[in-house]
Amino acid sequence: MKLCRIRTKAGLVPAALDPAGDLRDLSEHVPDIGPAQIAPDGLAALAEIDLRGLPRIDGTYAPFLDDIRRVFCIGLNYYDHAAEVGQPVPEHPILFMKACAVTGADDPIMLPKGSEKTDWEVELGVVIGTTAQNVADADALDHVAGYCVANDVSERSFQFDYGGQWVKGKSADSFAPVGPYLVTRDEVPDVQNLTLSLDVNGERMQTGNTSTMIFPVAQIVSFISRFVTLHPGDLIITGTPPGVGVGMTPQRFLKAGDVVVAEIEGLGQLRQDVVNFGAA
Repeated sequence: MKLCRIRTKAGLVPAALDPAGDLRDLSEHVPDIGPAQIAPDGLAALAEIDLRGLPRIDGTYAPFLDDIRRVFCIGLNYYDHAAEVGQPVPEHPILFMKACAVTGADDPIMLPKGSEKTDWEVELGVVIGTTAQNVADADALDHVAGYCVANDVSERSFQFDYGGQWVKGKSADSFAPVGPYLVTRDEVPDVQNLTLSLDVNGERMQTGNTSTMIFPVAQIVSFISRFVTLHPGDLIITGTPPGVGVGMTPQRFLKAGDVVVAEIEGLGQLRQDVVNFGAA
């Protein structure tokens, strides 16, 4: 299934994408898409619904869960990305968090006040469906509800030039676009063989594949669960392939008027207009 929440003229509607690519209204079956709906029992009930009998709807994509509680991030998790930014391959996953609310697949990226180095990072998102605490690698994916496209938007000067942790460069409003939908785990046969890409103004910047992750998804979920109990609705974004602006010569960053399109094979596409602070 591909589950989402759609902003319509009548309000926010829980929805699913049918096999023909049409959005179908789920509101007669569930009040919203949240942690209860992505738990195993909730997903099983939704899977029984004949989407073809539900009303078609149109609108824009809101965040696909009503309560994405925490956004965990993994840094330098692709061999070729670590190389392009001149960093050694990490011995353990580099873990940090975004402290901003997620936004939808159609929502703009707003350049923060004083930003001159806002960068892009297409990433695979992993959505937790059941509580995970000290889980083994072999069991880790059993706790995953599904996957999504994410863009770990980053202000590089804020991230690197002011000391301390990366969170300050990762957490401006609008810096966590996700979506367009949650693709349930059963629809992703091999999460370690997905093609990722990102374009700016139609020019390809990033191309990669999850097969080149340093730490695969199962290992990441297991690793985080050693230190933090993961709960339904938590989101993990798992690192970016090469092609980020800070790694280019000369470096290149986002400006107002740019259009950013991030895509992952089978998981859909994000499309963000870049606007100045206060414009959105």
